[in-house]
Amino acid sequence: MAEQHTPRSLIVSLYGAYGRAPDGSPMPVAALIRLLAVLGVDAPSVRSSVSRLKRRGLLLPGRTAAGAAGYALSDDARRLLDDGDRRIYARTEPKLSEGWVLAVFSVPEAERHKRHLLRSRLGRLGFGTAAPGVWIAPARLYEETRNALERLELSPYVDLFRGDHLGYAATAEAVARWWDLPAIAGLHEEFLAVHEPVLRAWRTALAEAGPTADGPQKSAEDAYRDYLLVLDSWRRLPYADPVLPAELLPDDWPGRRSAEVFAALHELLRDRGAEFVRPFLSEG
Repeated sequence: MAEQHTPRSLIVSLYGAYGRAPDGSPMPVAALIRLLAVLGVDAPSVRSSVSRLKRRGLLLPGRTAAGAAGYALSDDARRLLDDGDRRIYARTEPKLSEGWVLAVFSVPEAERHKRHLLRSRLGRLGFGTAAPGVWIAPARLYEETRNALERLELSPYVDLFRGDHLGYAATAEAVARWWDLPAIAGLHEEFLAVHEPVLRAWRTALAEAGPTADGPQKSAEDAYRDYLLVLDSWRRLPYADPVLPAELLPDDWPGRRSAEVFAALHELLRDRGAEFVRPFLSEG
């Protein structure tokens, strides 16, 4: 199944990868349009998506040092990207001994819309369902969960607990009930089907270019395009997949391989892509 990259999602990925200026300066609108054009997004779609992100308070209008119109990240957007970094680029193996965080919630019937929002947000943070009104996730997600619930003003309806699973079923059996592991594995397989060939192609091209070749077979523009697409695909996966300890997962769990593919492409492409992006940013 072909991957779907929406203009709004690609803009978020672009800011996450290359648009976090240390001084908070805005990215020129012209740069946004030209950089998204490389990925097949037309100017009206960019402007429409930027407007939606502006309404959500994630992008703020401003002027570059040269006086060009642009958009900078809001403080909330920076916090969201920083939280995302801890998941997207995490390379540590989780340990079962770290335990779990439980979210127990109760929402009055008169505010049932908040119940839906709460369930949706916990699901997007990677929580599984242990019982009605009781959601569970690895304990390392506590701080991010607390921040997200406070930001959405949902914390009055939730109690958070830390703890260990003491039975009666084996934890691996319980995990298979709390999360839809086959569906999560399917997301990893889809990611691998698209991006593992990209990694092989880059490794082949770089090996063939070598120090004596006339020039690289792949350009900085190629690196930028491939990196933004893999980042845009990957950054959803650490939320759909809570990244459980290895002893709770099948031996052939594809999440390990997809994490290795993303890490390899990040190392190969991120800085090469920056060489393509940099001139567009400096023009503003």
